[in-house]
Amino acid sequence: MASLQDQLLKAGLTTKQKARQANTDKRKKNKQKRSGVNHEASLQEQVRQDLEKSKAEKLAKDNALNEQKKQALAEKEQQQRILQVLEHHQLKGIDGEHVYNYTFGTKIKKLPLDETTYNALVNGRLALCGLNEVTYLVTSETADKVAALDANVVLVKNDQVEEDTPQEDDPYADYQIPDDLMW
Repeated sequence: MASLQDQLLKAGLTTKQKARQANTDKRKKNKQKRSGVNHEASLQEQVRQDLEKSKAEKLAKDNALNEQKKQALAEKEQQQRILQVLEHHQLKGIDGEHVYNYTFGTKIKKLPLDETTYNALVNGRLALCGLNEVTYLVTSETADKVAALDANVVLVKNDQVEEDTPQEDDPYADYQIPDDLMW
């Protein structure tokens, strides 16, 4: 009586090469059993470790992505809060014959103001803030609030100086500035 392998070869259902490969695999398994090494168990352990490692990497990646989204949302909320403060506290309708020059980013811009507003801006009672290519004229207190949120928004905030009181260490205190002098 011929073996099952021989019968399959005669029937043409398998090839000699596949039969040799099956015999080789069978011998390897028997040898592993005799030596006491359980190769399948170590493969399963390795697969389990790989799965745990990939899960940990995915969790770390997801956490980093969530942190970026939270940070972007916080920045957007802060920009909206600043915009709301600026729009609510801005001074409007103060066009005049005096022109105040200031820098916005890399551009020099001009802002026409009336005389009292111009003097208040120069003396530090008012300030200029800029956000999204729009300039806002606000009080210095509002500029301080905005600077606490984002200092880059404040474009011009001069130190507050009393108009007619000369400085103690001012070397030009004895000289009066003519009223019609324009810079």
